[in-house]
Amino acid sequence: MFESLSDRLGGVFDKLRGRGALTEADVRAAMREVRIALLEADVALPVAKDFIENVTQRAIGAEVTKSVTPGQQVVKIVSDELTAMLGGEQEDLHLSVSPPAVIMMVGLQGSGKTTTTAKIARRLRTKDGKKVLMASLDVNRPAAQEQLRVLGEQVEVPTLPIVEGQQPVDIARRALQSAKLQGFDVLMLDTAGRLHVDQPLMAEMQAVGEVARPAETLLVVDALTGQDAVNVATSFTQQVPLSGVVLTRMDGDARGGAALSMRAVTGRPIKFIGTGEKVDALDAFDPSRVASRILGMGDVVSLVEKASQVVEAEEAEKMAAKFAKGEFDMNDLRQQLTQMQKMGGMGALMGMMPGLGKMRAQAEKAGADDTMLRRNVAIINSMTPKERSRPQLLNAKRKIRIANGAGTTVQEVNKLIKMHKEMSTAMKKIKKMGGLKGFAKMLGMGGGGMGGMGGMGGDMPELPTGAGGMPKLPPGFDKFGR
Repeated sequence: MFESLSDRLGGVFDKLRGRGALTEADVRAAMREVRIALLEADVALPVAKDFIENVTQRAIGAEVTKSVTPGQQVVKIVSDELTAMLGGEQEDLHLSVSPPAVIMMVGLQGSGKTTTTAKIARRLRTKDGKKVLMASLDVNRPAAQEQLRVLGEQVEVPTLPIVEGQQPVDIARRALQSAKLQGFDVLMLDTAGRLHVDQPLMAEMQAVGEVARPAETLLVVDALTGQDAVNVATSFTQQVPLSGVVLTRMDGDARGGAALSMRAVTGRPIKFIGTGEKVDALDAFDPSRVASRILGMGDVVSLVEKASQVVEAEEAEKMAAKFAKGEFDMNDLRQQLTQMQKMGGMGALMGMMPGLGKMRAQAEKAGADDTMLRRNVAIINSMTPKERSRPQLLNAKRKIRIANGAGTTVQEVNKLIKMHKEMSTAMKKIKKMGGLKGFAKMLGMGGGGMGGMGGMGGDMPELPTGAGGMPKLPPGFDKFGR
């Protein structure tokens, strides 16, 4: 969603970093470009104006003019102000009340409210260990209650039995009573939506709120609607005591203005973002991480979190043991490719890695995208178990059979085999260096091992640092990637 804005800001900051000193004229010229970039990203005009004023005042002050690296200092100021504009600190759900804690979901029809209800319920069950009950109060939309029941089965969260003809306020009372009697920690109420904001909708929200006394009232809005999402949030804020906002379809191609403007305009924090159609495609909204990704600094914390969710500890131990022995077959390669797919694919991973955001478009042009991952997995699946464990058996005849089975070409099969050979060779070299500990020692990391690598060593030691506190790499490694 933020690709276009990230590219524009990256171009502005590259010019600033290239200067040894910055004058006030340089800063103001750069801020004009940043302002245009924000407006083109559909950020609300008052929000963009305040942001530019705050950054400019700090950037022409002593903290920049007296800095050794003024360009980098301006980027830091922009990062700080962008984080503040997005809400500052991450805000979690406040459910520390006598159970059941009620979460009331509100929003317009078509914003993804019902699916988001199920996503949050799943997150509370799996991550926080909460016992959750869901209830649909949407009696207007056909099959809305049935939709929540089906989603409940998918996420393994029970739903309130449907009683035909019962009205929303009565359903809320029954749900609350049922949650208390059955000892549920959280009750989620999926309220009805409308095609637009009107008084009957607001009256119904208020009536349900008086009965349920929700600990959280979350507004679900579609990020693809741009500034209209901010207008909807403003209308709800004026009549319903909202505690937070959930932005759906953040994986789409909107310009991101809704996310950047929401907190400043409504005064309500963004608590979650929907990043896909699947029931696990929901992330907590962390302003500092989003700001880092917009500015091309990556988001390593989110990358690690995704990896921990995807990679099983037992499998990681087995893989690390094989790597230490210099072993790496097609089964191992398939596992690595599958894990990359689960973590969001090549594009998502490159967006989270510092400095690689700009390379994403180049990688896609070169064919290194999610299609390549799926194609390579299909090629490996077309091999026999014996071929996967012993790739050296792959002769011309076998390659033709595998290519036909995967619906691809022999050239693509050869590319995959070459990739495997290179990775296998790297594993053998690491083994000769003394395994992962020896590899770490070669990189100048000392003898402490590489913590977290499948339990192969102790805590990760700090890298030796050079000028400016930057990590000092071994001779020759400064040319890596050039």
